[in-house]
Amino acid sequence: MFFLISFAGNAQNKTKEVLFSINDKPYYTDEFSRIYKKNLDLVKDDSQKDLNQYLQLFVGYKLKVNKAYKLGLQDGAQYQSELKSYRTQLAKNYFNDTKITEELVEEGYNRLQKEIRASHILVLVDENASPEDTLKAYKKIEDISKRAFAGEDFDNLAVQYSEDPSAKENKGDLGYFTAFRMVYPFENAAYNTQNGKISKIIRTRFGYHILKINDIRANRGEITVAHIMILKPKPEETGKDAEKTINEIYKKIQQGEKFEDLAKQFSEDKSSSSKGGVLNKFGSGQLSSEEFENVAFSLKNVGDISKPFQSDFGWHIVKLVEKHPVKSLDEMKNELESKVGKDDRSKKITASLNEKLRKKYTYKRDAKQFGLISKLVTNDFYESKWSVPANAKDYTATVLTINNKKIDGNAFLNFIDKQQKGDLKVKPLSKLVDALYDRFLDEQLTAYYDENLETEFPEFANVMEEYRDGLLLFDLMEKEIWDRAKTDTIGLKKFYDGHKMEHMWKKRVDVTIASSTKQDMIKKAQALLKKNEKPQDIKDKLNVDNVINVMTNSGVFEEGSDALPKTMKYDVGVSDVFKEGEYYFVTKVDNVLPEEVKTLEECKGKIVNDYQQYLEQGWVDDLKKEFTVKINNDVFENVKRQLK
Repeated sequence: MFFLISFAGNAQNKTKEVLFSINDKPYYTDEFSRIYKKNLDLVKDDSQKDLNQYLQLFVGYKLKVNKAYKLGLQDGAQYQSELKSYRTQLAKNYFNDTKITEELVEEGYNRLQKEIRASHILVLVDENASPEDTLKAYKKIEDISKRAFAGEDFDNLAVQYSEDPSAKENKGDLGYFTAFRMVYPFENAAYNTQNGKISKIIRTRFGYHILKINDIRANRGEITVAHIMILKPKPEETGKDAEKTINEIYKKIQQGEKFEDLAKQFSEDKSSSSKGGVLNKFGSGQLSSEEFENVAFSLKNVGDISKPFQSDFGWHIVKLVEKHPVKSLDEMKNELESKVGKDDRSKKITASLNEKLRKKYTYKRDAKQFGLISKLVTNDFYESKWSVPANAKDYTATVLTINNKKIDGNAFLNFIDKQQKGDLKVKPLSKLVDALYDRFLDEQLTAYYDENLETEFPEFANVMEEYRDGLLLFDLMEKEIWDRAKTDTIGLKKFYDGHKMEHMWKKRVDVTIASSTKQDMIKKAQALLKKNEKPQDIKDKLNVDNVINVMTNSGVFEEGSDALPKTMKYDVGVSDVFKEGEYYFVTKVDNVLPEEVKTLEECKGKIVNDYQQYLEQGWVDDLKKEFTVKINNDVFENVKRQLK
């Protein structure tokens, strides 16, 4: 898959030679050298660093690209859509204004130092609503605002009048948030309103709001914690008592047993249990459980452990591993730049770009065509009732020229039509059309700039070529290899039969494990196991007077599992007592399953992956027969000397 995304390029060097051709289509030395150098530090397989081997991989890559084009995959609607989406994302860096961006980044960073808890009241109105509906909504929020400023209870007003669906339950309370969590106008109001005060009326794309600031606190930063979790019982788990189990584990912690060992043995969060319960670091609002976050952040010192508590997911005990204060501006710069480009702040950047493009390009308005179109716009525009005239085809003459690109009057007419639902209500009509033209000009200048990015920026052209071929190859591999490997049941079974000895179960054991830090208690557990007592009955008899003396774990485990004591013996029956670290163990082995071949179903994921690689290897050989490949060996030898 490495070459799927890494081979490609749009050659830019003036000095280049044909390295090889596929069906007489040339591929040049400069592209090969550039891609080799780019990937040299990324590859882990030394064979891919060998230039002879690398050339074969590169030729194989280009053969697949040619096959994709031969099949017409480049014309697929999904491919075209994905490529357009990638290009839009890649182009964003070229629409940026460094100075404005830095100012917005600094503003965002300063705001990130605080977390604000606010309530709001919302009156919904579409950003493109009619003047009548907009005025109606404004009058409603204005009346609510006056009542709030007059001293009426904000929570009650939110319940009665807010059109945010959640307001009936939360009284408009949005909890704590910081910069980049809310739309920009809302964030501005929150950070520009004093604690305990009510904001002025603000407009967002959702409608009109007023805010009340309930609290402002320092950003809590991020933390790393470990947890032990017992999942909420499923309906069919009638015998499971999660609260009882978590309290037993907590007692063992209080008795001095290690948190990490208990997490490995008993935590039902399988993604973290093998790591001693350690979770990825997180900040306020990043988890789906406010209860968990609040308990975690309440721990003061590294090593502090919470009491058992319940969330929507089950029961937890949390241990503080590390605190991570808010990063420095330099550390967060790239992340903040990305966030700035994704929200309403970007409007400031757009305004700066418009100014730059007006200076960059030569453009001219055709006065005659503009005058004819101006006469077509009527007062119906203000009521969103204006429509493009039936004789719009008569206005195909050029209204705007940017460098050598000509834009006809029809394009301007259609632009005017779409602008009716916007916020432009300038009067009289002559000024309205001038304002519409200014917007049209900026839109067309931006479009022209966008269309010519590959020409103006060679590095952008290179990356786009990589995405273009990479997406094509993804579609091709899916069609020719991946889907086939999944659906070719006969071929897959045959491949499995030829490779099944490579997929073996290790020795497995059906076992009950009892553990304790007390030797006398584990001996009692041993005696009870010999009497075939059930694990829960053993715990009920030995864990008395609110003291957890013994824990048990049962199941079928593969040799090497974290759940198994490392020194246990794989003999059927009850073992002798043995010790590992601070724990005494005894095991009752009901059955030992020998090493054996996994069934196809048991190793299907790995078999399918191996089968895909097998099919791909044979497929490249077939492509070399389908296409004519000619390598210029003298040129290649020269390239090797240069690269070495």
